[in-house]
Amino acid sequence: MEEELVVPGALAGERVDRAVALLTGWSRSEVQALVAEGSVLVDGAPVAKSRKLEEGELVELLAVPPSPGMPEPDPAVEVVVRHQDDDVLVVAKPAGLVVHPGAGHPDGTLVNGLLALDPAIASVGDPHRPGIVHRLDRDTSGLLVVARSERARHSLVQALAAHEVTREYLALVWGHLEPRRGVVDAPIGRSVRRPTRMTVREGGRVARTAYEVQGEYERPAVSLVRCTLETGRTHQIRVHLQAIGHPVVGDAAYSGARPGVALDRPFLHATRLAFSHPVTGEPVVVDEPLPPDLEAVLSALG
Repeated sequence: MEEELVVPGALAGERVDRAVALLTGWSRSEVQALVAEGSVLVDGAPVAKSRKLEEGELVELLAVPPSPGMPEPDPAVEVVVRHQDDDVLVVAKPAGLVVHPGAGHPDGTLVNGLLALDPAIASVGDPHRPGIVHRLDRDTSGLLVVARSERARHSLVQALAAHEVTREYLALVWGHLEPRRGVVDAPIGRSVRRPTRMTVREGGRVARTAYEVQGEYERPAVSLVRCTLETGRTHQIRVHLQAIGHPVVGDAAYSGARPGVALDRPFLHATRLAFSHPVTGEPVVVDEPLPPDLEAVLSALG
């Protein structure tokens, strides 16, 4: 037996594959492969990946995902640190930088830069994505929290699962929103027609995004919107804004690449991160201004 996990209250009701991924730092696909081969037991019995867990249940992991090779430190990857202590880092990720190695991106990622900055991170969580507790899309800029200790990683994973971490984004979207403040509450799942994309659909996972208009422009008609994640689904903000008819400017994957604004990536920026410190309990609040490429877009709009 490799490891035993007790399901915390924050993950009660979650599927086996998602809960184990959150608790171990492995990817969902890696966990699903282990479930399929019978290497994940709940209270002593193999389960389906969709099995919902209850607080206090015992999850046994009889194997670990195969290792494709450990990421190497790369000092050429600059890591911009906005907050640092013994247990956590908050970093500002630029657009275009992938968070951790994966298919098509074996190196040159944020993780490679983190390992050069702090080699001890290699021992925190999944060795293939050490320290990582949440992610940003490659072309999304902004703030990301990284665990520097195992105790911090465990606590941050639970806080994220319990929606106790505030994550705010600025997005420029097409059109003018009415009402100017609201919540998009619509389940998100993988698109049947285009498996690499997500979509609002029946049977998807619960997803909620709060938004508030910060400003409006007329030529072209676009709006600057502050979005707050109440859940953390893949491409959530991009999918929800497209679903209400206001896709993110520059977002080619979700109907946002249109004439009128010169931008070669989605106008989406993680501008605020706030959480209780995973060890001390003290509040940590970090704000990150828009990067130059997005500021230039707003300046051009007047």
